[in-house]
Amino acid sequence: MTEKTDVLVIGGGVIGVCSAYFLAQRGCAVTLVERGEVCSGSSYGNSGLIVPSHSVPLAAPGVLSQGLRWLLDPVSPFYIKPRLDLDLVRWLWWFQQASRVAPMRKGIPVLRDLSNASLELYRGLADRGELEFGFRQKGWLQIFRSESLLAKALAEARLLREFGLESTLLDTERVREMEPNVHPSIIAGIHYPDDAHLIPHRFVHQMAAAARRAGAVFRTGTEVLEMKTSRTRVTRVVTTRGDLRPEQVVLAAGSWSPRVARTVGLDVPVQPAKGYSVTVKAPATTPRVPLMLAEAKVAATPMGDKLRFGGTLELAGLDLSVNLPRVRAILRAARDHLAGMKELDLHEIWRGLRPLTPDGLPFIGRTRKWNNLMLATGHSTIGISLGPVTGSLISEMAAGEAVSQDLSRLEPERFQ
Repeated sequence: MTEKTDVLVIGGGVIGVCSAYFLAQRGCAVTLVERGEVCSGSSYGNSGLIVPSHSVPLAAPGVLSQGLRWLLDPVSPFYIKPRLDLDLVRWLWWFQQASRVAPMRKGIPVLRDLSNASLELYRGLADRGELEFGFRQKGWLQIFRSESLLAKALAEARLLREFGLESTLLDTERVREMEPNVHPSIIAGIHYPDDAHLIPHRFVHQMAAAARRAGAVFRTGTEVLEMKTSRTRVTRVVTTRGDLRPEQVVLAAGSWSPRVARTVGLDVPVQPAKGYSVTVKAPATTPRVPLMLAEAKVAATPMGDKLRFGGTLELAGLDLSVNLPRVRAILRAARDHLAGMKELDLHEIWRGLRPLTPDGLPFIGRTRKWNNLMLATGHSTIGISLGPVTGSLISEMAAGEAVSQDLSRLEPERFQ
């Protein structure tokens, strides 16, 4: 059976669901298809951070060389699984080109503006009272055990201050005033006051429910097999549950976006980056604010009656296996940085694939090749942070309006 719709959204994570929500709010007939269930991918188990402070792109000077030094360490924060993969080799070459000072500095205001706009949308959604998703704006506190890493973080803080992103250096005493349960080995902290956090799966599911109330149709368990084209348009989308004939298509399938795009001859250079989280029942010493345990690059986020530790970035392809040494390394980092973390009541171990572009900036916009196909993917580790603004921008494009952000550096075919 073939079904018509104004806009077809492919992908049921935070980006796809936010797109469906804002499109439906504009009165579009929206159908969202998802190969699994809504919020079953990386939107589910992430650290739930909304972080304007994370505006330095992942592609930055020294990142790749540090990753190569960690290559033989199976529990390192950044790991590249050795394998013969031409797509990975090409991606790493582009990543290295983007990891220079000039491209990095051009990327910072792009991520800053997207993050700040998204933060305002989150505030609006929370203030209206229609949704309750644990939104709290208490900032983000990075804590340090070594002088060398503190020095690097202070250099990044100075860089971000050039772009209007403020932070405060805290000595040991002031760190303990903000977070009394830090380990005695903590020597200092850096607080980014504008950052916020939420409970990610709650947000995505509540946005999906709001999108349905506005008229969006959700079809889960529906996998896109290919897109069909004619002249300059996508005319038909073939799924495991029938065909769809959309007027416009939004590809928001995260790490699986390249597979779908390839069916219409588009090369979308996204690498899946596996991350892990360990969620426990909140102990008595649960942090008051989200923390970055800097040495291990592990985030600790309070989420109601739960506490979540999340971290690692593993380039291993579409591999969802669980590497238990990495899980143990996350828990070890919790014990090394915080008091009261030795006997934790495990709730869930999770892993998911975050979609990484070579320059650390997402793909948002219409493709040149197919004028009714929009990409909304490649959000790296900040998909939750950028979810609402991406959905809003997609709705503006679909309506034919001038978009409210400069998307020139997010152009989908910038690597072709």
